[in-house]
This record gives sequence, structure tokens and C-alpha cells, in this order.
Amino acid sequence: MPRYLISFNDGAMDHIPDEEIPDVGKAAHAVIQDAVSAGVWVYGAGLERQRASVVSTDGTVTDGPYPETKEVIGGFVIVEVPSREEALTWAGKIALACRCAQEVRELLPDPEQDTMLREADRHR
Repeated sequence: MPRYLISFNDGAMDHIPDEEIPDVGKAAHAVIQDAVSAGVWVYGAGLERQRASVVSTDGTVTDGPYPETKEVIGGFVIVEVPSREEALTWAGKIALACRCAQEVRELLPDPEQDTMLREADRHR
């Protein structure tokens, strides 16, 4: 089944007053519980506001993102649903709860990785 990345940009929630953040958190956790109950939740998290480190193929580490990068991810959710339309529906629920627009992208399938993960789960 396809997996979708639902994400929002760093700073997208900056318009929310501090006193309303607990309500946003409750609403977001309600959507997470709905997704878990529906069996579509894979993973999600907010990202600390920080500059990323970029590791090159030769192992060199530099500060990132590159100066031309205008937007970085502030948080994300991965859902496993049968269609893009359903992913868009979940993105709408997340957008309402988090009070910010969400981007939706389909992740490339990787059957070999899925097999490795199932095998690892079996050994836990």
C-alpha cells in the first residue's frame, strides 16, 4: 500500500499565539489517535528549529541547508493509505488541527526495505 509524507514548513505555526499551543497539541494528538485507530499511522514528528548538518558522500560535514534553501520541514507525518485522495483527506485533518497548510508527497515504494523491516519486527 502506498505511503505518503504529509509535512509543513518550519515557521508555519508561528502565527499561533503561545496560549493556544496546548489546544493545537490536543487537536493534533486527536488526529494522530484517529490515524492510529484507522490503521494508517506509520510515524510522525515535529523537528527542532535548527540548522541541519549536511554530510557529503566523502563524509565531510557542513552546516546547512544551503543559502538558496528558503523553506525547510518543520514537522511531518507518514501515513499508509490506498490512495492519494485518502492521503489528502488526512492532510486536511492535520492542517485543521495544526492550523497550517500541509504538503503531500507519495513515497517511493521499497519492497526490499519492507521485507527487512518485517524481519526485524519478527525478531523483537
